[in-house]
Amino acid sequence: MYDVCMNRDENDRNKSETIASYISFEVMKIERDLHMVKGDGEFSYAKNSMIQRRAVLTTRPILEKAVREVCRDLHPQSMVIADLGCSSGKNTLLFISEVLNTICESPSRTLNEESPMEVQFFLNDLPGNDFNHVFQSLEQLEQECACRGGLQPPPYYVAGLPGSFYTRLFPCNSVHLFHSSISVMWLSQVPEHLGCLNEGNVHIGASTHPAVARLYQDQFEKDFSRFLQMRCREIVPGGRMVLTVVGRKREEVFDAGGTTKIYELLSQGLRTLVSEGRVEKEKLDSFNIPMYWPSTEELKQLVQQNGLLHITDIHLFEMDGSPTDESPESADGAPKGIAALAAGERMSATLRAGTEPLIVSHFGESLLDDLFALFARYFTSYIESEDEKSSIVVITMSLEAKH
Repeated sequence: MYDVCMNRDENDRNKSETIASYISFEVMKIERDLHMVKGDGEFSYAKNSMIQRRAVLTTRPILEKAVREVCRDLHPQSMVIADLGCSSGKNTLLFISEVLNTICESPSRTLNEESPMEVQFFLNDLPGNDFNHVFQSLEQLEQECACRGGLQPPPYYVAGLPGSFYTRLFPCNSVHLFHSSISVMWLSQVPEHLGCLNEGNVHIGASTHPAVARLYQDQFEKDFSRFLQMRCREIVPGGRMVLTVVGRKREEVFDAGGTTKIYELLSQGLRTLVSEGRVEKEKLDSFNIPMYWPSTEELKQLVQQNGLLHITDIHLFEMDGSPTDESPESADGAPKGIAALAAGERMSATLRAGTEPLIVSHFGESLLDDLFALFARYFTSYIESEDEKSSIVVITMSLEAKH
């Protein structure tokens, strides 16, 4: 009996080690493959991130308020600010510029000429992020961050910090302000035990089984709780966090508005390639986007469970889901059909900028052009048939670390 128990324990341990190794591999794969398309080419994130830029501009008053509160309440001589999931392109510079402008205008700004306030920015993303593009873009920053009212920005320094924000990134009690925009809804991994359960879908869609949605919810709860736990160790007492995520306004997990539709149309494009024999059905069934769109109530509950943070503001915004500044009904006076076709192509490029590396890793590169051409066609048909303009929900929370 003793030998049997020993063998059983050994088998269980080996099985656990195998599962742990698989999970670790999945996490490492996400850290390697999850990044926006690099450079400044046609399908790059730098050229196709208007929706993300609109989110930064829409939520700007909440960020400005948090910056002013840090200046007023903490009076830091050296303010440390971290942008988590910074990606690359103009949005990264926009965030830095907005912070510097707000500090310039803050009545609590340290004006002692002998010892002025200094600002240290840390730009964080996964190691595959295009940090080179970020650093090359910094040359433009001095022109773009000229403070309103003629005031000079405080001395500032910018550093890149590769690594997952689901791990520790900073020393204890060292960061005054954390910021993250359209990043924390990305999961650390595809939900455990998902496998091929989400047949024919790449995310939560209309035909997704409720058990699949529950796995996504569980993974987000674990990840977001860990995210808050890590940040609470790193933030100074009284420090602030401003987090913006793509979310949903209803508690119904299957309905995140236009965002849900986008990934349903991507699934439709892959199913078309399966029907044409271009993609194996098993390959599609085993592909899932590691992302979750929470509701306001879900976020509140997870912050409350953490117990170390206080929600000072939480707002839900319904943004225009257009990937351009032009109206889908009329672009340069073009008829609606032509404008819709252009919007479909732009949304296809926007989605490609954020998902291409994951798709290439799983399916290979040969199907990319055809897949996103199909998506553009389906999205065009979708917006032509819709009476209302497609919208995307973003939720912004401002948090204060309890003393």
